[in-house]
Amino acid sequence: MRELTAQEISVLRQLAAEYMDLASLPKQAETRELWRKLNDGVMERPMLAIDQIPWNELNGDGFLTNQVEEPYWRGVETWLRQSIRQYRDFPADMVLNPYILLPRCIGGMDYGDYGVKIEREIARTDETNAVVSSRFENQLEDWEDLEKIKAPEVTVDTEKEAAIRQTAETVFSGIAPWKMQGQIMHLGVWDYISHWMGVENVYIELMDRPEFIHEIMERVTVETIKKIEQLNALHAFDTWTNMCHCSYTFDSTLPPEGCDRDHPTSRDVWAFGLAQLFTSVSPAVTDEFEVAYMQRIFPYFGAIYYGCCDRLDDRLDVICKLPNIRKISCSPWSEREKFAERLEKKYIMSNKPTPAYLAGKTVDWDVVRADLRRTVTAARENGVRLEMILKDLSTVQYDPSRLSTWAKIALEEASRY
Repeated sequence: MRELTAQEISVLRQLAAEYMDLASLPKQAETRELWRKLNDGVMERPMLAIDQIPWNELNGDGFLTNQVEEPYWRGVETWLRQSIRQYRDFPADMVLNPYILLPRCIGGMDYGDYGVKIEREIARTDETNAVVSSRFENQLEDWEDLEKIKAPEVTVDTEKEAAIRQTAETVFSGIAPWKMQGQIMHLGVWDYISHWMGVENVYIELMDRPEFIHEIMERVTVETIKKIEQLNALHAFDTWTNMCHCSYTFDSTLPPEGCDRDHPTSRDVWAFGLAQLFTSVSPAVTDEFEVAYMQRIFPYFGAIYYGCCDRLDDRLDVICKLPNIRKISCSPWSEREKFAERLEKKYIMSNKPTPAYLAGKTVDWDVVRADLRRTVTAARENGVRLEMILKDLSTVQYDPSRLSTWAKIALEEASRY
């Protein structure tokens, strides 16, 4: 990591000052408290978030263009620019923490890193080189291939982190405090397996060689626990981001009282799990090949956000066998009325409004409003706590105003609860 130039320091200081101006607004504390009430069980109204945004489409004015060349600090610059842009233009119930987040230098935690290569053919990209679709090559065809599944050594580059801390003192002096952002654990191992094998191959093996899939899951479970234990030994989990899987996690129980937030363990933090490709299998298969294994992993954590794009309204009884779950995803594939009716009141209904309405050449805002109102009505009639997270936005047709309009309409409908 090279030293920053005077120009790079100037850019980062200016962005940090803009960020802190927004993060210091009284509204931040008000919104933070609304999230806390939702998560503590005394919701005032449904809460809203927008995440997984097509930033490649939102730089018409050039504000998101990087000016810092050093790779690590370029990433910090990107985060600052995106945070500022989102809070100014389409915040919904966004909260800016009153400090700058600096990612820790944790090795061995790359996506799907269990010793199995991810080999894919990119089928198409858009004009900004964002990947639109791809096909995955099967890396686990025979029993001997399963020997590849091993947790890597998890490391922390303490020398690099020391340099980051020293630079942060210079860059943010007199402007902003900063915190080191640790690891938020992705426990959706079926995402990894589908990348290792391809979705079609997974489905075929579930039918033809279930014992083969069981052995994959056994190995992945054992190796995942090894990763968790390594992260615990390094105190490398995250307590400062206050988000997990696009959802805000402010509550009164985590981190627990007395936790050293700079040296946490998994019991102090949130993690998230999911099995998206199991939308197309039965609840019994979900129970056998997902729940049975996650029941061994989830107890390591203080709280779990469960689900993503998977359909869960038809298998909530199975999913609720999992320990430490706080929030459960109600994706566009779930029938929200059944979901709200069947959801135990101790869980939060984390609804994912379909992003497809914002992706076409035009947007029918009456349809968007009716869709949001249907969700709010289902939650109200069943007395469940609700958050609505607009995410998985592959495109808004290069029109950022769509996100602003969605946030305005969603807040109006949430206020009807």
